[in-house]
Amino acid sequence: MNYDRVRHGLRGMLFSMVGQRDRALAAYRDSIRADPTHVPTLSTLGWLEAGQERWAEAEAWLARAVEIKPDDAHAWFNLAYVRDKGGKDEAALPAFQRATELDPNNDRAWYGLGMLHARHGRHAEAAAALTEAGRLQPMNGLAWYALGMAWHHCNEPDKVAAVIEHALTHDPQTARRLIHDAERSDFAHRLI
Repeated sequence: MNYDRVRHGLRGMLFSMVGQRDRALAAYRDSIRADPTHVPTLSTLGWLEAGQERWAEAEAWLARAVEIKPDDAHAWFNLAYVRDKGGKDEAALPAFQRATELDPNNDRAWYGLGMLHARHGRHAEAAAALTEAGRLQPMNGLAWYALGMAWHHCNEPDKVAAVIEHALTHDPQTARRLIHDAERSDFAHRLI
């Protein structure tokens, strides 16, 4: 066991718990200097940098984490997220895809992948990813709304109707918004 890594990591955890992020970052940097290949510390550094919207720094830590441990689904998702938030869509796409391959039950990775496809007008791909996100989290109104809009852009009115039906039973506010935005006034009578 690398006691220096553990000692600095515990300091980082303590500082993080009491809201002293800069001191937490410094302690975790000391920890990673003691053990440069410790993936949980690299991931934590990425998470702390992302919390301060320092996307490039977060990306660097997380890219090192997946380089060392390429089968870490959590680190791939976090890398995709920071690339997405940092405006690096083309780099975020394969990271989201890898996260869903490694953990097909990560609804957030499917949602991120779907939203990224939708943002670039790839609505069929968006619908496929958002279908998975909705299947995994049936109460996620944002995923269901985005899925309905993806089907709307694909000119699939029956699929939009199925999403509206789901939303009516699970999230009436999402249903109302989707009915309006997808121009499905034929469902307006179903709103309370």
